[in-house]
Amino acid sequence: MPMQAWWVCAAGLVSMLLIDAWRLKRTPSPELERELSPVVPVGVRRAVRLDLANLSRLPLELDVHDGHPASWAILGLPRRLQLAPGGRAGFEYELLPAARGEYQFSACQLRLRSPWALWSQQRQLDLPHRLRVFPNFAPLASLALVGADQASRTIGAHLQRRRGEGTEFHQLREYRIGDSMRQIDWKASQRARRLISREYQDERNQQVLIVLDCGRRMLAEDEGLSHFDHSLNAALMVAYIALRQGDAVGVLTADETPRFMPPQRGLHTIDRMLDHLFDVHAKPIATDFIDAATQLAIRQPRRALVLFITNARDEDCDELAVAARQMQRRHLVCIASLRELVLDEAMKQPVKDLDSALRHAATLQYLGERDQAHRRLRSQGLTVLDVTARQLPQALVEHYLAVKRAARL
Repeated sequence: MPMQAWWVCAAGLVSMLLIDAWRLKRTPSPELERELSPVVPVGVRRAVRLDLANLSRLPLELDVHDGHPASWAILGLPRRLQLAPGGRAGFEYELLPAARGEYQFSACQLRLRSPWALWSQQRQLDLPHRLRVFPNFAPLASLALVGADQASRTIGAHLQRRRGEGTEFHQLREYRIGDSMRQIDWKASQRARRLISREYQDERNQQVLIVLDCGRRMLAEDEGLSHFDHSLNAALMVAYIALRQGDAVGVLTADETPRFMPPQRGLHTIDRMLDHLFDVHAKPIATDFIDAATQLAIRQPRRALVLFITNARDEDCDELAVAARQMQRRHLVCIASLRELVLDEAMKQPVKDLDSALRHAATLQYLGERDQAHRRLRSQGLTVLDVTARQLPQALVEHYLAVKRAARL
């Protein structure tokens, strides 16, 4: 082939490259819409839908990758799409929120191919999307359609049999065999010409305050969640039960910058708690228990049942005891001390060799020191719940119901 023919072919190829590049440059970016709820629960897969519209008169082929928060597990990205001239197309992918807090989606990344597929171009479509990741509230939703007692049993709380009656008048009803003589309303019985009994219920509109330790002890993990996340989930559970019983629930964080939500009544309080605490995390710092007690005294003047969720160890016992005495001057205090699940598992392991014997002895010594710290706290009249993260919701609900039915507030 003559040299002139080669030059013609080269010129034609260069012309095609230039024309294709020019057409790609002039191709408008597609429009993008993202569909995702502004609030999602942590640890639950959520579908995200992306819809794209081709604004050009030419077919469009592109690769799409959304700017989801980093480190989250995703399924279904990147995705290749073909858009007809003026057409629309969409797809869904799944993401798994890894931690609570507030997040922002970055720009969506597109790789457009030229009409003759000779070039590709990277583009970004800015589509701001604020996303808040809350604790997993699905267990609370499952309790919405059952009564308060049944909800307590669903959590695993064992309701003690009531002795006597409640302290607050509820209603009048016909006498039933087994009613005490004190329950009979003689004036109402005279008017109705049959025996009428008064029915009482547990006193309502009492106050429950949950104090959450945000210190380094709560960074320990069990079953894929930190002890602070387990504490937060348990706090929501006991708050839900208390609100269903007609009581007011508040929360205080034991932190460098404490957050306080005063006790409020009504199930809408759960939404406020979620909004108040969704971005709070434990930090690798020592908890100032005395400051937490001082904050409680300043912010909560009315007597309340205080549920302090922490991990009480021997080295913290003196400061925690001082703080507990300060809280006890006005409030009824319960300390829920979280125990690492690995300790229970270590005690169940058989002792076969020197290493396992040393591990068993060290675990036994640690548990003994922990139990001694709890006994010192109980000697002050405190209730101390020594529980694992899995047992925490049940233990808190049982204690709350026991206090309420005994009318200790």
